[in-house]
Amino acid sequence: MAVSFDLFGTLVDVDRSSDPAAAVATALSDRGVAVPDDWASAYRERHIDAPDGAAVPLPAHVSAALASRGVDAPGTAIRRAVVAAFDPGVETRDGAAEAVRAAAAHGPVGVLSNCSVPHLVSRVLTRSAVDRDLLDATVTSVGCGWRKPDRRAFTAAATALDVPLDDLWHVGDDPRTDGRVLDRESAADTPDAAGPNHVLLADVSLAEFTEYMEGRAWD
Repeated sequence: MAVSFDLFGTLVDVDRSSDPAAAVATALSDRGVAVPDDWASAYRERHIDAPDGAAVPLPAHVSAALASRGVDAPGTAIRRAVVAAFDPGVETRDGAAEAVRAAAAHGPVGVLSNCSVPHLVSRVLTRSAVDRDLLDATVTSVGCGWRKPDRRAFTAAATALDVPLDDLWHVGDDPRTDGRVLDRESAADTPDAAGPNHVLLADVSLAEFTEYMEGRAWD
């Protein structure tokens, strides 16, 4: 068996921007990119027709939003602006480091996070108290191409941890993304698709995690 942990709201808390469009606009301007007057609207609009469950990297979205307003900017500048716009302070949640350590003592352990900003997950983990040497894999939606609860996101984590999907235990805080699986590849889109075992923090706190897993997945 293996364990994957959600990152934001599970292992760490971060000070999220209250206005991400404005943060991106500032970072774009700092790099000489002309920001449209109606940028807030452009940022909120959908510009890339991606399949349900697919992850759209934020730099691609920003590039398409600028293009929709006639702004042609270098991809490198856009990517750097997006990375710079999301540089949060990080607070490791109580029990997080201990839960990861306990999981690592019983099998492969990793992080599975929905995140559309390149490098953000690795930066956040670096600033946290979680021992990164204990992580066998870090899988992000921007990296694997799919967002939880899509089955392909969980499959990517299981593959990275070298276990069958039904041998994966996933720990997270959000029942919408961490507590169910949607199999969009099948004919029927059902929340009860086969997938990993789910552990939600509303039911089992990080402090209770080790005891909860004893007798279930850990002998």
